[in-house]
Amino acid sequence: MPQIGGFEILIIVVIAILVIGPKDFPFVLRKIGSWIGSTKRYFTDIQQSVTKLDESVDEKISIEEKYSEKSKDENK
Repeated sequence: MPQIGGFEILIIVVIAILVIGPKDFPFVLRKIGSWIGSTKRYFTDIQQSVTKLDESVDEKISIEEKYSEKSKDENK
């Protein structure tokens, strides 16, 4: 995966200032930061939901195994 160095970042910033303009540049940076933060929170929420779902499935499987073992013992 290619890495971006300091010089490349400087070029990107200069081009962004030229395209967007120095007046609107801070606003655009805040907006991009907000989008990145929202995206990170969204993916964190999804990850936590999947983890909770996995834990509840494991718990249900454990409970079902206990009942199946108990019913096998009662049938003997």
